[in-house]
Amino acid sequence: MNAREVLTAMLPEHLLLAGIVALVILEIAMHRTRGAFFLSLLATLGAAAAAACLASAAYTGAPFPGQYSVSPQDLLAKAVVLALAVPVLLVSRSDFRSARFHVLLLSSLYGVCLLLSADSFLTLFLGLELMSLPVYVLVLLAYREPQSAEAALKYLVLGGTASAVFLMGASLLFGSSGSLDIAAFADALRAPDAMATTGVILVVIAFLVKAAIVPFHTWAPDAYEGASVPVTAYMATIVKAGVLLAIVRLLGVAPLPRPLVDMLAILPLISIVWGNLAAMRQTSFRRMIAYSSIAHAGYLFYALLGEGPGRFQAVLFYLVAYGLMNLLAFASLPREADDAALDRLDDLRGLFTRNPYAALMIAIAMLSLAGIPPLPGFVAKFLIFKNVIAAGYVAYAVLGLVGSYLGIYFYLRVIQYMFMSAETPVSRVASAGRALGAGLLCLVPAIALAVFPGWVLSQF
Repeated sequence: MNAREVLTAMLPEHLLLAGIVALVILEIAMHRTRGAFFLSLLATLGAAAAAACLASAAYTGAPFPGQYSVSPQDLLAKAVVLALAVPVLLVSRSDFRSARFHVLLLSSLYGVCLLLSADSFLTLFLGLELMSLPVYVLVLLAYREPQSAEAALKYLVLGGTASAVFLMGASLLFGSSGSLDIAAFADALRAPDAMATTGVILVVIAFLVKAAIVPFHTWAPDAYEGASVPVTAYMATIVKAGVLLAIVRLLGVAPLPRPLVDMLAILPLISIVWGNLAAMRQTSFRRMIAYSSIAHAGYLFYALLGEGPGRFQAVLFYLVAYGLMNLLAFASLPREADDAALDRLDDLRGLFTRNPYAALMIAIAMLSLAGIPPLPGFVAKFLIFKNVIAAGYVAYAVLGLVGSYLGIYFYLRVIQYMFMSAETPVSRVASAGRALGAGLLCLVPAIALAVFPGWVLSQF
């Protein structure tokens, strides 16, 4: 093991770890909370820049052979995920001033980075837990409503169940192949024995739970509604990105056997339909986004039906477009005197009259999430369905496309509230400049995605 290779290959993780240590020292030794935001922001920006620089230099390394390795593709995915965390930090500053929030957030980001470089089921499991455990605490730390504790408990129980299912599947794959290397998963896809097949199914189910795919979705609406806005934004974007990119790494470029294709098409299709239908009935913005994320998780799992390098391209592009638009919506929400008021859809009535900027930004986000051209959400969905059709699953692509139209209603309902309804008198506090900055930080790359999708895809 070469120390220089370890330092270089794990530079994004080391920078995050340095931020965690600095925050702990700040909290314990100096008894200070001021500066926690800037330290975590600096660590995240540094880690994102390091990953981007290593990716542009086409760096490849395996400091821990068989356990951890990096490639330009892995580093690019890390850079994207870490960059998406920056708007979350900007939005969170007014909600969380203590170092605890930032330590937990950086710890979760460390787990995401570990996930994206895992070469064995042991490292993959470690990354999953490091990503998930801090988020359970973040939901509770973001206590705003009486149901927050219940939401955190439900998330913890179902997340723990997913971890147990994952470990059982990995154990069966180890028993079948004698190896914990994730390459054994691709071999198990073609294996005829029942042990390998059961192991594959259990591992996939664990990821379905983590991504909130129907019928394993029940934790998401409560957890999203119970948490504060920054934590909900983090779960809807970063956690979702980590889970999907991890399963893409697990599958690699291996073709899927027909039974698994049906499983990865039918359950996501049900998620698309159910998520869109359930979102229509919501009166809570965060709960609506939760059901929306269930539907979007279905689109993302549809991307796994594609074959070859196009699978990674479609997933990463979709995650960038989806993440930017979700963060844009959360960053643009007008600040309220209390958290319950912030979450009511009815309080968006007449928003354009009193806050045109916020209304326009939220409208752009809603239209993109609905897949309206020429916004990046349309390009992302087009890319996914194009790859599904290219793989020969035309019927599934058509059904998924029809299901996606159901989501247009509730996205347009938000726009109708903001632009075409009488103004609702509410008690508001001034929007912070950092929230406006976070919105612009999401809007600018989103425009680049919409105008230059070919160039962006060529970077993947």
